[in-house]
Amino acid sequence: QTRYSPRLARIRELIAAGRLGDVLELRGRGKEDRRGGGEDLMVLGTHIMDLMRLIAGDARWCFARVRQNGKPVTREDVRQGNEGIGPLAGDDIDAVYGFDGGITGTFATDRARHGAGSRYALHIYGTKGIIQVKTGTLPDAYFLDDPSWMPGRSGARWRPITSAGLDQPEPLKDRSLVAANVWIVQDLLDAIRTDRQPIGSVYDGRAALEMILAVYESHRLDRPVSLPLENRAHPLTSGDW
Repeated sequence: QTRYSPRLARIRELIAAGRLGDVLELRGRGKEDRRGGGEDLMVLGTHIMDLMRLIAGDARWCFARVRQNGKPVTREDVRQGNEGIGPLAGDDIDAVYGFDGGITGTFATDRARHGAGSRYALHIYGTKGIIQVKTGTLPDAYFLDDPSWMPGRSGARWRPITSAGLDQPEPLKDRSLVAANVWIVQDLLDAIRTDRQPIGSVYDGRAALEMILAVYESHRLDRPVSLPLENRAHPLTSGDW
């Protein structure tokens, strides 16, 4: 739903206008609650991967490690996930992605650490500052106009981003996911009428999922992997470890 939010449109406008400078890094974390690790990667990581692609385009490579109880996972650690989401593994995951233009993205999730849920967001680091954004219909979003990325030293303040723009009051009131789902359906109907891809297409969904499966493929092979993946099967079902 987040890519449909008007606040995301304002964020992309700020980036396009050069307010963030050149994007250097994307840093995302999952909710890191009881689902921390593999389930968090699949359920909440999907949203973060989608936002990364919305900002930086397709990921070109991934290098990741997956651990269970402090040790690298093996085929014996693979389990079936809840809600029919398929094979999962690990309670501690770190992944690095490479995008065009030298942009690097990271995603991490570790089960049940202090502050679980509060770090779930995407941080966009540029040569002129930082943008933070959570997920949802009207996600919390802030801009720091500070090239040092150190507001404690520079004295720069975090400035809110709303659907009306930077430092503007929010004119919209409905923050529920129902509102975003309505936007999704309206866009899909218009896409059918005008013969175009919707804002969030099946190809976007597939690419976000492939970024997730690349984590397991990289761990399985113990090396960076290129995207799109050469292996089109689920890495956790592969017998060659």
